[in-house]
Amino acid sequence: MRLDLPKTGRFALRTATLPAAVTPGSALPAREGLSSADLIVADGRIEAILPAGAAPADIESVDLQRRMVWPCFADMHTHIDKGHIWDRQPNPTGDFDGALAAVRADREANWTARDVETRMDFSLRCAYAHGTSLLRTHLDSLAPQHRISFEVFADMRERWKDRIALQAAALFPIDAIDDDAYFSDLVEVVVANGGLLGGVTFPLPDLDRRLDILFRTAADNGLDIDLHVDETQDANVLTLLAIAQAKLRNGFEGAVTVGHCCSLARQDDDKAKATIDKVREAGLSVVSLPMCNMYLQDRHPGRTPRSRGVTLLHELRAAGVPVAVSSDNTRDPFYAYGDLDMVEVFREAVRIAHLDHPLDDAAKVVTSLPADILQVPEAGRIAEGLGADLVIFNARSWSEFLSRPQADRIVMRNGMGIDRRLPDYSELDPLTKG
Repeated sequence: MRLDLPKTGRFALRTATLPAAVTPGSALPAREGLSSADLIVADGRIEAILPAGAAPADIESVDLQRRMVWPCFADMHTHIDKGHIWDRQPNPTGDFDGALAAVRADREANWTARDVETRMDFSLRCAYAHGTSLLRTHLDSLAPQHRISFEVFADMRERWKDRIALQAAALFPIDAIDDDAYFSDLVEVVVANGGLLGGVTFPLPDLDRRLDILFRTAADNGLDIDLHVDETQDANVLTLLAIAQAKLRNGFEGAVTVGHCCSLARQDDDKAKATIDKVREAGLSVVSLPMCNMYLQDRHPGRTPRSRGVTLLHELRAAGVPVAVSSDNTRDPFYAYGDLDMVEVFREAVRIAHLDHPLDDAAKVVTSLPADILQVPEAGRIAEGLGADLVIFNARSWSEFLSRPQADRIVMRNGMGIDRRLPDYSELDPLTKG
């Protein structure tokens, strides 16, 4: 797409097509969830959102000819610490158990600070070029990796603070919480680096006791919680309900996010509804990772998968539960593909989870909703007074937007176009060759 953005401090983007769901406060009429507008940008911020054709004639401008303009993306569940290890540590079976084993072997053999830093930086350059401005990563945090990776993350957060706002949650199996020395050290690291408590939950005879420890520790240290939950097709696994009950039982006032929640889709309607009602009552937020879960789940050699591997997004949303979608893993044993491109995530989520017909509110699942869940309410939306962090697409309608990968998009940060060149995979060759 050839489009020369104005170089002045104040200019107009004329005849833009905006997703109305992510333009709060705008009174512009919408059709199929899309509004036609002129945007006035001044000093890197949105000065005004006007009806199309209403921008002053005396300021420099560019006619977008109805091209879609979105806010930058919020990717709220990633794993940039393990990204891009596929070439040196593939997962031949393509399933969850194979991924666990492969990542464990690679982490123990290769995850020095330099290795993690190189792959994190590569991942963030990809996300930035694609238009992401807010990202939360989970960090594998079994000892001694927690101290290595959180230190690297803290440095990366500082280096990237003007490009991508970064958050991190500690990832560890919930049964490791019984190792007092390890868990105390982990909490110290998380607090020192401004992170979140995370973890992987799974059925245990005394799961409630461990969840109580997690919630009490988070409360005592002023930490929010972000958990991996029920990433399985086994209908008998439903720790999601236990988490909701634990939050209520402990009177926990912090934010709690739960990711995956796949087995919820395997429950009968009554059981699923009872869980969803409890999730709403507890005030949990849910993030679905459709690409990774479809890749890993219901995989059997020589057999076509029967299940989509996603949670009950429509039912959760209808109940009033905040629901977002995100990218998850990137070129590692849990997902062999991906590029931290939220357009790809959105396009695939629409197809996999039927987020269309209508598409009026769909844009929120990769923009304003995850931004709100991550408690960065100024991100993921287009509004007067906010930063002009925008993505311009060569598409005028939903059908055009969803039918192509939008590789020629323009990303604007603080009212200026950025260099969208992606890092070359050859940069990672030294990590693979050892």
